[in-house]
Amino acid sequence: MLHVLMPPLGRVTENAAFRHWLSRGDRLPPKADARTAVLRELFRFAGDAIPSAALRHLCHTDDAKMGAWLCADPAWIQGEATGARLMAWPVTDLSATEAGELAAELRPLFGDAGMPLSVDTPSEWCAHLPHGAPPATFTCPADALGVDLMECLPAGEAGRLWRRLFNEAQILLHAHPVNAVRVAAGRRPVNALWLWGTGALPEAVASGVQTVASVDDVVRGLAKMAGAVRVEPLPEAIGAAPRAGDVLVDLDIPGHAEGPAGWLVHFERWLRERRFDVVILTFADGERFRLRHAHRLRFWRRR
Repeated sequence: MLHVLMPPLGRVTENAAFRHWLSRGDRLPPKADARTAVLRELFRFAGDAIPSAALRHLCHTDDAKMGAWLCADPAWIQGEATGARLMAWPVTDLSATEAGELAAELRPLFGDAGMPLSVDTPSEWCAHLPHGAPPATFTCPADALGVDLMECLPAGEAGRLWRRLFNEAQILLHAHPVNAVRVAAGRRPVNALWLWGTGALPEAVASGVQTVASVDDVVRGLAKMAGAVRVEPLPEAIGAAPRAGDVLVDLDIPGHAEGPAGWLVHFERWLRERRFDVVILTFADGERFRLRHAHRLRFWRRR
């Protein structure tokens, strides 16, 4: 079976050919928090939340198993007359040199709080949490985009430390020379670190997934813990993958060069050649569709 994580349905159904192909399948009941729900179904482990920071860090270093971690990702917050909003995450045009210079400014702040800061990739940073760090409810940046900042920061007494770190990081980043250069070049500044995805690695991850194709380090981290094969999201790699077990293809990636609609020819070929008996597409907004080999005969259907 092929599981595909897709962007919101509206982004891909603008393509008439993709829309027509999708209409031949079965529409399944929608899922809330669809991406997380699919990952929890395919990768089984104890606990309620996905520890995104620890899983991402696992892909880049050997110390991810040492305690709990927190994502501290570069972001752009836009100020408004009545508040502020998260407007850009991830910051994909941040270079390694820029990230290093910005992180150097922030390391003393996080170090004084007992949370060493690490740069896994230019757009993915994390902090190692000390034992006894106050728990709080963090908002996934994908859910916070465009939302009033006051609705997204950790609330109450439990969130006091995290709000202070967030605010002090903003102050340090605001006047940083890297941002002055970025703004002068017409690029968005990095004026905040978005805190989210806290937790420790699970002790074990079970999965029937044979192959994972994703550039998301959270997904790749789960695959690594489960022993699944990791490949880049290329049709050739999936076509050459072993036929046993499930395959997960992650197309819900911002700025994906080909675009999910460009994968239609591969979906059709894989079903036609019975590379997969079933393709299940889960869209980021919760919509789900199931396509089978025999559904190619439903040529009369329109949606």
